Amino acid sequence: MAEFLVVRLVTLVVIAVISLISGLVWGELTGLALMLGLLVSWLGFHLYHLGQLLRWLERPAPRRVPDGFGPWNTVFMALYRQARRQKQSKRRLAIVLDRFINASEAMPDGVVVLDEYDRIEWINPMAVDHLGLDRRKDVGSQILNLVREPEFHDYMAEQRYSQPLILRSTGNGPELVLSIQLVPFDIKRKLLLTRDITQLERVQTVHRDFVANVSHELRTPLTVVGGFLETLSDMPAVDDATLRQFLPMMLEQSRRMQSLVEDLLTLSRIENSPHGVAPDTVDMGAMLDTLLVEAEGLSQGRHRIELQRDSAHNLLGNQQELHSAFGNLVSNAVRYTPEGGSITLRWRELDDGRAAFSVADTGIGIPPEHLPRLTERFYRVDRGRSRSNGGTGLGLAIVKHVLMRHHGKLEVRSEPEKGSEFSVVFSPEQVA
Repeated sequence: MAEFLVVRLVTLVVIAVISLISGLVWGELTGLALMLGLLVSWLGFHLYHLGQLLRWLERPAPRRVPDGFGPWNTVFMALYRQARRQKQSKRRLAIVLDRFINASEAMPDGVVVLDEYDRIEWINPMAVDHLGLDRRKDVGSQILNLVREPEFHDYMAEQRYSQPLILRSTGNGPELVLSIQLVPFDIKRKLLLTRDITQLERVQTVHRDFVANVSHELRTPLTVVGGFLETLSDMPAVDDATLRQFLPMMLEQSRRMQSLVEDLLTLSRIENSPHGVAPDTVDMGAMLDTLLVEAEGLSQGRHRIELQRDSAHNLLGNQQELHSAFGNLVSNAVRYTPEGGSITLRWRELDDGRAAFSVADTGIGIPPEHLPRLTERFYRVDRGRSRSNGGTGLGLAIVKHVLMRHHGKLEVRSEPEKGSEFSVVFSPEQVA
């Protein structure tokens, strides 16, 4: 711009000098006419370029910068460079914005951008799922008109930026637990972040239930043993009849605690061991013979026990873990089948190359509403009957974790008062 002004000043000086010389040479009138012509030409030159500049400013773009002459060429070249820099800067900003939007779209958490009046400016897909919003219709709407839970309205009114709100869905669908937090990021704008913590809540609930159940399961036998010991210690003399009465019950409760601790250790070892299982070949013939002997030992002749071998295949996996899983199914069948009932152990090959070990009984059966929760730790269909039969409540949880490590699946068919069939199905890759 400074160069442009200098050029204009020089031009005026040149015109004045030419006019003065012309006036001296051709006379005053002729000099004035020549000076006027030069001024008109100079003005037309600049008005033409000024018009070019105004037309370009209506639709500025680097490729549309007009060509100029003299000082205007310097001006237009400066405008061209400036427009190029702005275009490149705009392109970089657009790339950064696209990356930010793509990252926000892919986030596992919900993000809602709110203005100073809590109106929605932008929503990512996860926030749509969490809050039930519509990306096309709800932009520009008040968030409080769309999320109507009273706890959410109180949270927005209090502006508690440091603490999240735990919001539980009250709809007819599956339960959803959200952690919602406001984060101010501008003088006027705020981010509303949502996170699905449903699974975390379930894990914490299971952990609390687990601790409570373990405490309860251990407290009962400890109370019995402690009561007997206290009674014996208060007696001045203990005769053989009293010992024969108390000691078997104390031994039974001690074995119950030992069984519970062993199951807890087994479950912990399976959960904390590496996910992969060494591909050892498990001799299913020897395994079935052992399970049959164990079933007959638990039954003590109270049941009819049958073993069906419909496959000669072996399994790939861990011998100890598979024996623990199969043994739990067998012991459950013996415990929950009344005297005189029948229990059938079966090893068979399925049509699609899979193999299955099943335990069928004619026991008390299981109501259908309890089937989805059978593999939860300490879950009992009938607590009183389970304890009287000596179960720890961890057997099917052990079965579930063993099968997860061996790519197997537990299938249960049961009908109350008619019996149950527990089948462990293995993929063809696990069949040796």
